[in-house]
Amino acid sequence: MGNRVVVAGVGMLPFVKPGASAPYDDMGAEAARLALKDAGIGYDKVEQAYVGWVYGDSTSGQAALYKVGLTGIPVVNVNNNCSTGSSALFLARQAVEAGVVDCAIALGFEQMTPGALGTMYDDRPNPLGDFLKVADDSFQGASEVPMALRLFGGAGYEYQQAFGAKTETFAKVREKASRHAEHNERAIFRTPVSVDDVMQSPKMFLNLTRLQCCPPSCGAAAAVLCSEAFARKHGLDASIVIAGQAMTTDYPSTFAEKSLIKVVGSDMTKEAARRVYEQAGIGPDDVDVVELHDCFTTNEVITYEGLGLCPEGGAEKFVWDGDNTYGGKVVTNPSGGLLSKGHPLGATGLGQCAELTWQLRGQSGKRQVEGARVALQHNLGLGGACVVTLYERVE
Repeated sequence: MGNRVVVAGVGMLPFVKPGASAPYDDMGAEAARLALKDAGIGYDKVEQAYVGWVYGDSTSGQAALYKVGLTGIPVVNVNNNCSTGSSALFLARQAVEAGVVDCAIALGFEQMTPGALGTMYDDRPNPLGDFLKVADDSFQGASEVPMALRLFGGAGYEYQQAFGAKTETFAKVREKASRHAEHNERAIFRTPVSVDDVMQSPKMFLNLTRLQCCPPSCGAAAAVLCSEAFARKHGLDASIVIAGQAMTTDYPSTFAEKSLIKVVGSDMTKEAARRVYEQAGIGPDDVDVVELHDCFTTNEVITYEGLGLCPEGGAEKFVWDGDNTYGGKVVTNPSGGLLSKGHPLGATGLGQCAELTWQLRGQSGKRQVEGARVALQHNLGLGGACVVTLYERVE
């Protein structure tokens, strides 16, 4: 380990439905300004920028940051599907930790269109082709289903077959997400829903209903990272640090075992979490609050186990015992998660970072996790990449 990395400032715009946002460059610029203001420094102090987005033309990162300033710094554009924002964070953290720079900014934004995710180009191989083949070989007619829905829906169905989990268990996760989002002014869906509401919403694929799928969203978020020495020199708040971080990609098991649970990243998650706990010298029992990648309720359930929050096959009990919410073992997705807060792909990982930073500072209002000192972030992208980050509050 090199320099200890401080999260000096964060910024996030409210996530909104497609068509209701400002253009991507305006959103990105505003999120960057918010993070810089939160840190208490000007853009002229930033030495490198890493900017994440999925849908857009090349150098969109420059288009956004040029509205903040023209300082000549390197701007690296990042695209890693749904883990794009955390991939930008990962690169910024590496640069500061290695001592290449003293201060970097990670920015993510997305201006999405309505409807399910699809491929942009049909004249070349689909990067998810091998992933989708597992689903298509597993379920008749799956090829007619939108790609993310068939993969995560199939993974949830496989989990039920393996462990006997009730369909209502996944609906309970969505109910919890809605209760958490009620107190988040930056979330899209803030109206609480019941398990019955979730179960009665239109069926999408296998046992997944519409309310168990995250919405396409627009938004932006950013984080300013710096070394402790830089923070001291400029009088910045250095109380929130990155105690561990790992990025993983797929292993042979993703395809060889024909398991959709593995296809959607369970092994990536387990290995990234293992590395992070080892780096930080703590375990999952020490974590107070988690923001994890609940693009579908099924993935939240699978991820509890991947992060070690409960034993394999224990997620259903974890959910019904209330161990995933206030008063339980660890509060998961106090923001409402992707299911209720929204999922603008490039911004999601940095939105998670912002939420956890506010939680550790004690700035989360009615959704505050009392006494939170250790926070865990999980951001997953098919294709694939998984980033797990552990934050700590230090004196």
